[in-house]
Amino acid sequence: MPMGVVDDLARARAAYERRDWMAAYDALSEADPAQLHPDDFARLAQAAQLVGRRNDSVQAMQRAFQAHVDARDELAAVRCAFWLAMLLTEAGEPAVAAGWHARAERLLAGRENLVEHGYLACHALLAHIVAGEFEAAAAVAPVVTDHGRRFQAPDLLAMGLMAEGRLAMYAGGVAEGLGHLDEAMVAVAAGELTAVMAGSVYCSMIEACQEISDWGRVAEWTSALTAWCDAQPELVLFTGQCALHRGQLLRVRGAWDEALEELERAVERYRAAGTPLPAGLAWSERGEVHRARGEWTAAEHCYEEAVRQGLEPQPGLALLRVAQGRVDPAVAVVRRVLAEPRTPVHRSQVLPGAVAVLLAAGHAEEAAACSAELSELAESFGCDFLRAEAGYAEGAVALARGDAGEALARVRRPLRTWHEHEAAYHLARARVLVARACRELGDEESATAELEAARATFVRLRAHPAEAEVADLLGRPSPGGLSAREVEVLRLVAAGRTNPEIAAELVLSEKTVARHLSNIFAKLGVSSRTAAAAYAFQQRLV
Repeated sequence: MPMGVVDDLARARAAYERRDWMAAYDALSEADPAQLHPDDFARLAQAAQLVGRRNDSVQAMQRAFQAHVDARDELAAVRCAFWLAMLLTEAGEPAVAAGWHARAERLLAGRENLVEHGYLACHALLAHIVAGEFEAAAAVAPVVTDHGRRFQAPDLLAMGLMAEGRLAMYAGGVAEGLGHLDEAMVAVAAGELTAVMAGSVYCSMIEACQEISDWGRVAEWTSALTAWCDAQPELVLFTGQCALHRGQLLRVRGAWDEALEELERAVERYRAAGTPLPAGLAWSERGEVHRARGEWTAAEHCYEEAVRQGLEPQPGLALLRVAQGRVDPAVAVVRRVLAEPRTPVHRSQVLPGAVAVLLAAGHAEEAAACSAELSELAESFGCDFLRAEAGYAEGAVALARGDAGEALARVRRPLRTWHEHEAAYHLARARVLVARACRELGDEESATAELEAARATFVRLRAHPAEAEVADLLGRPSPGGLSAREVEVLRLVAAGRTNPEIAAELVLSEKTVARHLSNIFAKLGVSSRTAAAAYAFQQRLV
């Protein structure tokens, strides 16, 4: 082999080792295939996957597989088949992945007690999880963990522990599950895993914590994942997930403009990585922000995009229907969702919204049953944020039943927890509940103070529906004496919407919109949409 070729390959391999993925990808792609070792094809495949070139990754790993077969290195070929099966399963091609799994099994026929059996078990584990077959997955996960321990294979050990942890959580054993997750992260923090496995474990850990509303752990590991991604030039894979989790944290903390930017970035990065399907959660999170701001059309669009990506954005979509005045369809959706089989973790995600929808419809006893279940789950999980959600639900149910004193007692913990987490919107909602309970008990001064504090937060967040609700509770109409509905219409006028568009967004008839506009013009003393819009901007209504 000429010295120049040797030097080029040495530089390519060095780039791979220092995790300069694009440099490694470029150098290995440009090299003469006849000069590449089978392991170089595998390196090219991994680098291609990490910079978002999924098709190139598949082709390179196929060449690595065939090169190892030609060299009669069947065990190395099995590992290539394993990576292909994993990559294709995650890309939504389970049938093709199963074919590569079968090839690997054929190469292992008659062999026993090899680490490669653990790799095939790892792919079987992923296939079960993707198919939602959690019981079958729970039977395979310990096999993966055992092979990782026995053969000192850090990738297998971390993936097995991560899977055991999440499956234990889905079965209701949250404390046990978090213990497995923490152990899996030890290998990640120590830099013992390959890049693809390390990124997968990072993302799985954060997703698991987000599912149980453990925002403290989400913040801790998202910061670590961000640093890990930033240390690898040109990395594309996993950066969508990283942006998604940053966006989720920003949404919870009330930095909604920044959250929308991160969530949009997440969608773009998922698309760049050739894995658009996971973007459904990013779309749903964007819908949550738009819904809280009263931007119904934008929220509807985001939820629709989430559905297109295979994610049902509940209970957010049901809460949007309530906000649009379509309470009965929202109740029907919530009852259907609650009737479906779900793990305790996934039920904990829908119960807070279900309580809100049922209370809006006047079904206090159904809401109370959901609240009780949520409280039981929150205590068993041991997560403060979910306990706060449960306490808020209990308080809302107590107030609906006319027990203002009980409502106040139940909402004290949420106030403290959401203040500690800097969860501005959640804290303001709790303040409104406190204010309503104080008013029921005759303490108007405290009620007014809580409402004023909540209103200031809603104004800052531009949470217009909640702001209008507080204005009504304070008995202080919006500037110009406009009603809450007239303010909504005026905001859309200022945003450049036509009457038909306003009617569609607010679920009104065009005749009703025209009547609202006539009232707005009369109250404000203006004669044009332009003048009304100018007033809206002057009064910071937009």
